[in-house]
Amino acid sequence: MENIMELFGRLEDTVDDATKVPFTENVMVNGKELLDLIMDIKLKFPDAIKHAEWVIQERNKILMDARKEAEGKLKESERYANRLVDENEVTRRAYEQAEKIVESAKQAEREMKLGALEYADSILVKVEEGLKQTMERFHEQFLSIEETYSVFLQQISKNRQELRGINRNNIDDL
Repeated sequence: MENIMELFGRLEDTVDDATKVPFTENVMVNGKELLDLIMDIKLKFPDAIKHAEWVIQERNKILMDARKEAEGKLKESERYANRLVDENEVTRRAYEQAEKIVESAKQAEREMKLGALEYADSILVKVEEGLKQTMERFHEQFLSIEETYSVFLQQISKNRQELRGINRNNIDDL
C-alpha cells in the first residue's frame, strides 16, 4: 500500500514523463491518470491524520504513565515516611527523602511531558512541511497546465480569425 509521499512521487513521475509541448516548458499529461493520482492522495490524507492522532494518543499515554509513576512514587514515599514516624530524626530524614522522591517524580513527569510534546510536534512539523510542499507542487503544475491551455486557446482563436479572413468567393483558389 502506497503512502502519501509515494503517491506524490508517482505524481511527479507522471509530470516528468509527460509529453513536452514544443517550444515551451509545458507538458501534456493524461488527465484521467492525473485525476486518479489526486484522488488516491485525497484518500490517503485521512491516514496521515490518523497517524498524527496516534502520535497525540501516544503522547497522552506517556503523560498518563508518567503521572501514574509519579503517583506511585508519591504513595511509596508516603508509606515509607509513615513507617519512620516513630522517631524524630528518622521522621525528619524520611520527610527529606520523600520530598526528594516527589521532586524527582515531578521532574521525571515534566521531562516525559516535554519529550512527548516535542515528539508530537516534530511529527506534526513533518506532516505540515509535506503538505505545504505538495500544495506548492500542485499549484505550480496547475499554473503550467493553465498556461498551456491559454496558449492553445490563443492559437485556435488566431486560426479561426485567419479562416474568417479568407474571401468566400475565392474558395476555389485554395
